[in-house]
Amino acid sequence: MTDQTASESFLADWAIHSRFGAVAGTNGVERQAASAADGEQRKWFAELLESRGFTVKRDAIGNQFGLLELVPGAPYVLTGSHMDSQPTAGRFDGAYGVMASAHACFRVADELRANPEQARFNLAVVNWFNEEGSRFKPSMMGSSVFTDKLTIDEALATEDPKGITVRDALDAIGERGDLAGLDVASYAEIHVQQGRSMEEDGVTIGLVNATWAAHKYDFRVKGEQAHSGSTLMADRRDALLGAARLVVAARELVDEFEPEALHTACGELTVYPNSPVVVASDVRLLLDLRSPSAEVIRAAHERLMAVIERVQREDRVEIEIVAEHSWDQNPYPEDGVSLAREVAEELGLTHDRVMTVAGHDSTNMKDLVPTVMLFVPSVDGVSHNLNEYTRDEDLVAGVDHLTGVIGRLASGALVA
Repeated sequence: MTDQTASESFLADWAIHSRFGAVAGTNGVERQAASAADGEQRKWFAELLESRGFTVKRDAIGNQFGLLELVPGAPYVLTGSHMDSQPTAGRFDGAYGVMASAHACFRVADELRANPEQARFNLAVVNWFNEEGSRFKPSMMGSSVFTDKLTIDEALATEDPKGITVRDALDAIGERGDLAGLDVASYAEIHVQQGRSMEEDGVTIGLVNATWAAHKYDFRVKGEQAHSGSTLMADRRDALLGAARLVVAARELVDEFEPEALHTACGELTVYPNSPVVVASDVRLLLDLRSPSAEVIRAAHERLMAVIERVQREDRVEIEIVAEHSWDQNPYPEDGVSLAREVAEELGLTHDRVMTVAGHDSTNMKDLVPTVMLFVPSVDGVSHNLNEYTRDEDLVAGVDHLTGVIGRLASGALVA
C-alpha cells in the first residue's frame, strides 16, 4: 500500500467513525461511555480490527483490545486512546488516537509480516473505557482498573446520575468481557493537543514530556431547605450561595498568580432540591486546580481553604471535602521523548516538547511500562466543544509518526 493510499484509507475510516453519535447540524458527537452510540461504534471498530486480522477481546471493565500475535508468547506493544466523549463534544478528542493507533498497527503489521525477523513484540490496539468521566466518575476509569489504581468492584458499582451502574451499562451494550490481563512491553498514545500553542508555533508533532500538577476536589455544601420568598434573608442557610462563592473564588484565584500559572474550573454542580421556590439545602460541586508548578497548586489550595472557612462562617453553611485527588508535575520517560523526536526528524515533521494540561490514559500507563505520548495540533485550541477541529494534513502526519514509533517499539525499542 502506498503512503497516499494508506492516508486515504485512514481518512475514509475516520469519516465513517465520526458518524457514530453525530450531533445533527454540527461537526461534533455525543458518545458518552457505555451509551447506545458508544456500543454502536465499538461494534463497528471491532469489525474493522477483525477485517485486518486482529482478534478483539474485552476485559471486565470494558476496555476493548485488538490483538495481533506476530511472535507467539511475546508481550504486546499497546497503543490507543478512548472513543467515549463528553456531552455534545468534538469528534477528535480521544477517538483520533484510537483510529490512528489502529491504522498505524495495520501498517506496522504489514511491514513485520514482510520482515518477520524485525518483530520482537506483538501488536495491540486499545479503546479505553470511560476516559472522559462525564457519565461515570472518575475519569480514566478503564486504564485505572487496568493499572490496578482502581478496583474492578468499585468501578463496576459506580452509578451514573440516573442510578445505572457501570456493570449494567456495559452489559446493555455487550461490552463487559473476560480478558484477564495483557502482558504489555510498552505503550504509545497520540491525541489532539486541546490547546493552541502547537498551532501558534507551527509544530506538527508534540513530544509530550510532562503533565501539569493538579488538585481536584469533590465538595458538598450543606445548608437548610427553606421557602425562597418568605424566609427572612438573615435566617437563610443557602447551600447554593455557598457553592457560588466557591465558583467565583476559583476564578479569582487565577488572578493572584502570574498569567497562565494557574488554571481553575468548576465543571459540575448538583443542586438539591433544585426547585424554583426553595432555598437549596445541598449542593455537590466539582472543582479543580491545575498548574505546571506544584508550588502554585499548594499555594492555591491554601487560599481556597481560607475561602471555605470564610464562607462557612459568613453564610452559615457546612462545606465538606467528599473526595480529593492531587499529583505533582509528572514527567514522561525521556527515552520515549527522544525516540519520538528521532522519528519526527526522519519524517521531516516539525516537532517540539510540550506539556499536557489535560489528563490522558497514558498518565496511568507510564507508571507501568515505557510510554510515548504524542500530540497533533488543535485549531484555535478548541476542545470539549462541537467546533473542535484538527486539519486532515495534521491527522495524517500524526498517523505517519505514530507508525514510526510503533514500528520501533515492536522491534524492541525502550525495552532492555
